[in-house]
Amino acid sequence: MFLTGSCRRFRRSAHKTQTQQQQHVVSMGAVESTEGEREPLLAPRPPEEQGAQPVNSSRVYGRRWVVLTLFSVLGFLQGMVWNTWGPIQNSAKHAFGFSTTDIAVLVLWGPVGYIPWLLFMWLMDKKGLRVSLLLTAFLMVLGSVLRSVPLTDLQLRRWLIHGGQLLNGLAGPTLMSAGPLLSTTWFAPDQRATATAVASLVGYLGAACSFLIGPLAVPAPNDTQIVNTITHWDPGHIRDRIQLVLYTELGVIAVFFVAVLLYFPSRPPRPPSVAAASQRLSYRSSICRLLSNMRFLMIALAYSVPTGVVAGWSGVLDMILTPVRVSQVDAGWIGFWSILGGCVFGVAMARFADSIRGMLKLILVLMLAGASLAATWFTLTCLTRLTHLPSTKATLYTSCILVGIFINSSVPIFFELFIETVYPVPEGITCGVVTFLSNLFTGLLLFFLTFYFTELSWLNWCLTGSCLFSLLLILFFRESYDRLYLDVFVSV
Repeated sequence: MFLTGSCRRFRRSAHKTQTQQQQHVVSMGAVESTEGEREPLLAPRPPEEQGAQPVNSSRVYGRRWVVLTLFSVLGFLQGMVWNTWGPIQNSAKHAFGFSTTDIAVLVLWGPVGYIPWLLFMWLMDKKGLRVSLLLTAFLMVLGSVLRSVPLTDLQLRRWLIHGGQLLNGLAGPTLMSAGPLLSTTWFAPDQRATATAVASLVGYLGAACSFLIGPLAVPAPNDTQIVNTITHWDPGHIRDRIQLVLYTELGVIAVFFVAVLLYFPSRPPRPPSVAAASQRLSYRSSICRLLSNMRFLMIALAYSVPTGVVAGWSGVLDMILTPVRVSQVDAGWIGFWSILGGCVFGVAMARFADSIRGMLKLILVLMLAGASLAATWFTLTCLTRLTHLPSTKATLYTSCILVGIFINSSVPIFFELFIETVYPVPEGITCGVVTFLSNLFTGLLLFFLTFYFTELSWLNWCLTGSCLFSLLLILFFRESYDRLYLDVFVSV
């Protein structure tokens, strides 16, 4: 049902009771929520009250696209830096003496950066987006500087690289959690899901580009080439190419840190919707509300388990595909197209969700069903000696790309459903909790990888099981749309 149709029916039936209005929300595909869940909302005030503007006097500003662009580019760069080493793990081993455990730990620093997530969520709630993003950009610059120091002592150089990856990981909580807050603060209700999709998926696009940039800019050592070649790459030459990539990333990050320092307002002069102007719960009350809400915990697990597993799985995709004779460059292309497809499809589905309200659960069911089938296909294809399924480059490409499309595109839909379910809990706190859980599962997966790295088929089974587990939880989830209720019935 279109949002505009809901508004027209409300105008024709403004004299109906509150019970009939709640029944109307149910007709949009939502289960009615309790009065307590909507209790803290700020009701419209008359214009003459203390000289204030009426709540429904909303406005959107063209500068919102500048704000979204700056935020998204930083997310893109953070994702690119996080995934620097996985796609070139063979080259990094030859150039810097990294072990397989080192590569897993370099990827693990991303989830480890989420340990102080409560501090970042408090800062976002109390100080706003500008202060949070400035701190995030500064951590990214400092981390990139540490990674780029050209020391000849490889032992000390490895320690600096690990430290730089940790600082970049500390930038993750804000960039991965603040997308829904930015969209609510700056965008109208019919653009919120789209803005959330762009802000939350561009970080994945950065990781995808590292799959492409790394293998193309850094040559693979000759013993990882699957094709017939006698080319021998000197470790010093490989090290110089990696250094060029690190310098380039440092320069771009520094430029956008200056851009955010010059211009990034926390909020517009006037809110774009009633929901953006409404009262929210305090920081402590929000945490208590989230941890005691079983429906939220249910959908939080449905989001965090598959996305966490996919993040760890994609970070070591080259290690997974090497036993099936896929080269470093081909593995990079597979990772690139899987994430790029998820970003494009995710924005398209978010735009669809903006047009047809109250359909978030159905969209997620379809996505997770597709992800389960694709993950099963990929897992069985990698076990071709047992299943006798054809294991070709085409089947590996197709199944892996489909996994990325379905899982990554579900992220903004999950975020919007989180906000609708627990409103009026602030968006940054809500998404901070679920992204922390997602990174927790990523960290657990990579932690076990440091011990069980000789045979990696168990990673594929974890991927398949996580998708099926999430699908089961979503099927039993009862959806509600409290924020949509406010924007439809209070703003008209």
